[in-house]
Amino acid sequence: MSLALPQRDRPSMDGKMLACPLREHATSFQLVDEFGEGLPYAGLTYQLIDHEDIIYTGKLDATGSGKVENHYCGPVEIRLSQAYQGVEKPYQRLIERKAYPLPITELQVRAEKTRFFNKSGLRTQSNPAQGKADAGAFYQVEVRELVEYGAHLPPLAARHFPPNFHVFKLFRPLPVKGKAGYKPELAKRFGLPLLPNKHHVLEVRPLRALRPMLSTSNEFCVLNLYQLALMATLSYTPFGQKPDEQPVRSNTVTFPLQPSSGNWFGDALAKADEIWQVDTDQKAEKPYYPLYEDVPYSKRLEIVPFDPQLYPEVNNPELGDSQENPAKIHFFDDTKSGSGSTNSQTFMTHNDDLILIAVRGTAERGDFFRDIDAEQVPINKEDGAGQAHRGFYEAAQAVREFSITYLDKFYSGQKIIITGHSLGGAIALLLAEMLRRREGFTYDLLLYTYGSPRAADQTFVDGAAALPHHRMVNHNDPIPSVPGTGMDTKPGVFGTGLAVSFVNAPLGISVFYAGVANLSGAPYAHHGTLHHFMPVRFEDGHQSQILWEPGCESITNKACNEILQKKNGLPTHLAFEPFLYILNHLMVGGYVPNSWATLRRWQESLELGSKLVTTREFVWIDSALQSMKQQLEKISRQSRPDAYLRAHEKEYAALRAEIGKMQITRERLVALHGKAASENDVYGQAASQSEWLTDSLARWKAHAENTVKEQLAMAPPPVFSDDEAIAAILEGREPGTGSMFDIDSYS
Repeated sequence: MSLALPQRDRPSMDGKMLACPLREHATSFQLVDEFGEGLPYAGLTYQLIDHEDIIYTGKLDATGSGKVENHYCGPVEIRLSQAYQGVEKPYQRLIERKAYPLPITELQVRAEKTRFFNKSGLRTQSNPAQGKADAGAFYQVEVRELVEYGAHLPPLAARHFPPNFHVFKLFRPLPVKGKAGYKPELAKRFGLPLLPNKHHVLEVRPLRALRPMLSTSNEFCVLNLYQLALMATLSYTPFGQKPDEQPVRSNTVTFPLQPSSGNWFGDALAKADEIWQVDTDQKAEKPYYPLYEDVPYSKRLEIVPFDPQLYPEVNNPELGDSQENPAKIHFFDDTKSGSGSTNSQTFMTHNDDLILIAVRGTAERGDFFRDIDAEQVPINKEDGAGQAHRGFYEAAQAVREFSITYLDKFYSGQKIIITGHSLGGAIALLLAEMLRRREGFTYDLLLYTYGSPRAADQTFVDGAAALPHHRMVNHNDPIPSVPGTGMDTKPGVFGTGLAVSFVNAPLGISVFYAGVANLSGAPYAHHGTLHHFMPVRFEDGHQSQILWEPGCESITNKACNEILQKKNGLPTHLAFEPFLYILNHLMVGGYVPNSWATLRRWQESLELGSKLVTTREFVWIDSALQSMKQQLEKISRQSRPDAYLRAHEKEYAALRAEIGKMQITRERLVALHGKAASENDVYGQAASQSEWLTDSLARWKAHAENTVKEQLAMAPPPVFSDDEAIAAILEGREPGTGSMFDIDSYS
């Protein structure tokens, strides 16, 4: 057992040593992990301070043990605050970075390399080394309690054997030097109090954290589809910092509000709690757990520390509005910033591998007015090409300034992943292109959006072709179809044009609408690769869902086309219900469950080698495409007066183009029918991290909600006879009989 020697004397209460202090006590201690091993802490330098403020230094032996003999009578205080001495670059970068350099200690690095006994992160109720401790001298402790600066370390987790901090009351007040010399004051202590003449065992909680697993590859994967859907939803929550004021006048901040982005990354995941709620309306019976990976604490997605003593140049409350604190660094919210407000909300967090930006969509009345401010305005040369939706562009400009401030502090070559839903998706697209074009920088960007409307014109889209963007659309979501390609705030935009209602189309795809007139400039256009959620419901009650890339407006604009018909006085199915479309646009009601179901379905394909589109689904969808194509071809051949044809040439050109797009769509369907998911399709770049992936999947599947049999997540059972197959195609009718398909039987 390593022995410590006294280092130096400190002055006592009045600056003098006591006349006859007794020096007959001894204290020993051992640091162990949750498995009872002391080796992780062997060789660490420690300090022990006795009742007379004598400092003893020593090193823990090979069992993680130390001992101080013949110290002055009374309790002692142990500290392990030696700065990190190693050469590992990730730690060196954190220690040396220009913004919020971290006081990383040798103890922190050792604790990061230990693991939880319980994978849930819950403290153990017993420890193999517990029996070595004297009565009442086994403590469950955390790194932050043994080092001088702990603001960058996780909040304390619940424990069964807390230290006896009341022992500090037995210490004399620390001597603090003031204008009149030394005087006793109860200054802040750090370290742990130990009782004399006892052997203590200190179980040090591992410094591990959870982070949502993400792929940094530009290629689409359903892991990112699901994980970023949760992050986009979380952007609707507040940051949740307490105190919530500017400037913050307390010495510490906390993040108690659930759900909130601050609580996720600054509290729960930092303590390895598996949190699941991303929306205040989300019910406990339907949690959505991300796929978490257990990582060393310094590799988590970070919320910066707040410590006015350690960072007085930025955290001092005397700085007023210029003071920095976690909410100001990580969270942008100008919903209350007066007449210049864009009503935008965004959160950012990062680690050594990636920077995550999540932009909120429509949530308040101000967002609605921003949504409808669709007049095209020129995009600044440094931001992109072409013209953009004015409301979206102004919001993106505000978020850009916040994002650049963050990047200037913490960017060190990481992948930048941006996500957003609805209005947030449009802002995210414009923001991503602004960052891609930022002079002097070559950011590596990746964008996932959900239910995003069109944000800019075709010129912008062409200029942003190099930006990787995966655009998710729910089958009945009307928002991605607005603004219309020529929509403006000026009156008279919509003409009746040419509308085709499909009959005998088994998927309920009802209308192809061509005839929106473009008033000025290039038409609004979508950017990115479309990934479309399509529900498939069979007459026997089975239902499923596929995620694919259809290329025809007859499928992608279904919901909007119905609404446009109604808006222009054209016939609409009597069962039309606006709520159906609103639900499909929401995140927790639409995109999150569909993303979860797709992840399950593709996992099944990977594990079983099954096809992403079954034969039954293929026959069902293909029959719809063939039926619609035939109807379009019939309409294009109809005899019309020359004057009518000239007046509707634009619409007929769109109709002929749609016929060609249907053929492309069918080819994509054929490719999916012949394909099983690969590891890269499901998990992207994370597939190469086999150990982490295996552990993360086991953690995720341990939640019963993630293995429940749910139809949209499962491949449909095959039909068992030719007659059943024909009945499926004809919706249970006898061949040769006619019907009008119920377009609203599919949601």
